[in-house]
Amino acid sequence: MPTVPEIDLTDPAVVRDPFTAYGAARECSPLARLPVPGAAPWWVLTRHEHARAMLGDPRFEITSGSFMGPDVPEDCRPYMRTMTELAAPEHARLRRLVSPAFTARRAEAFRPRIGTLVAELLDALPGHAEDGAVDLMRHFTRPLPIGVICELVGIPEDDRPRWRAYGAAVAAGSGRRFAEAVPGIMEGAKAAVARRRAAPGDDLLSDLVRAQDVDGDRLSDTETVTLVWHLVLAGQTPTNLIANAVAALLAHPAQLAALRADPGLMPQAVEELMRWCGPTLLSIPRHAREDAELCGARVGKGEAVVAAIASANRDPRAFADPDRLDITRTPGATSHLGFAHGPHFCLGAGLARVQTQVALTALLDRFPGLAPAADLDALRAPDPGTWRLTELPVTTG
Repeated sequence: MPTVPEIDLTDPAVVRDPFTAYGAARECSPLARLPVPGAAPWWVLTRHEHARAMLGDPRFEITSGSFMGPDVPEDCRPYMRTMTELAAPEHARLRRLVSPAFTARRAEAFRPRIGTLVAELLDALPGHAEDGAVDLMRHFTRPLPIGVICELVGIPEDDRPRWRAYGAAVAAGSGRRFAEAVPGIMEGAKAAVARRRAAPGDDLLSDLVRAQDVDGDRLSDTETVTLVWHLVLAGQTPTNLIANAVAALLAHPAQLAALRADPGLMPQAVEELMRWCGPTLLSIPRHAREDAELCGARVGKGEAVVAAIASANRDPRAFADPDRLDITRTPGATSHLGFAHGPHFCLGAGLARVQTQVALTALLDRFPGLAPAADLDALRAPDPGTWRLTELPVTTG
């Protein structure tokens, strides 16, 4: 096949505006190459049709080599290998056991409790203002998901300040603070599982402890603790989605006005925001289980393949006028890939959706004069894999 384009993740232009960079590659070819320092280049699927197909193709699997784990004490390692890393049979078994706890209906049932957490954070927001501005990342979008997780797994009130610190460390993405938080999270998760084994309640962890399939298969304590760790990691999606959504709406006042005029648009607005500015730029790398062909190119066994979510979600072959943010866009037959696709479709997508809907609805209602207090484009993290802000300073009016 013709020479495919190469995407250089060390290029500041790519990091600063991945949507334009990946879009240019997409319109040149359905397949690109991504150099990886110290490793073989990755194949990158740039168009929606091919990216979606690969994410559901059993020839390409997530393996332990798809991740760079933190350096943690040996006793934490059994809990670090989440469901995402498991091979098909083991992954399917766990997903079958835990899926009933993560249904859209279960997420909806949790909406009032999320609303209470959101209200508490918004009540406190004015008190965090400095020089008239408050950082929504620090005081709203980061503490909310870890607060939700504490509710989901029954963390005692006295322990929650510590878990909020853990959440902030995990949000950093890597480094010493991240690694230091892991043992505390694991200890807290083990204690929470033991409490729910002894006295189940009305929360997700109790559902997981009770989970049993028709053959009597159950989750082990190690598997349940690992799922709590997985929840903490997955909490970064709503953290960054809510922040990105606020930034996008503030930059598009007509869209913000339309949403305020009709709050009933919120569910489809969240889907559009996930498509247009969702945090995931690149999927987790998959590795070819065998020699395969992608878009006319030979992919050798073991080679890494990723879906460029930032590109696929703005593919004009799948979405009309894709670079335009339109909260009234009616979801059609083509869905965005912000929560992935296939066997590894995000298990907590329903919860992330509800969390984002509740957070945005309450924030926009509480602060009608909400406005940016800085150039938000200048506050983007130099992260080639995740579209995220380092802070989100606003004035609340």
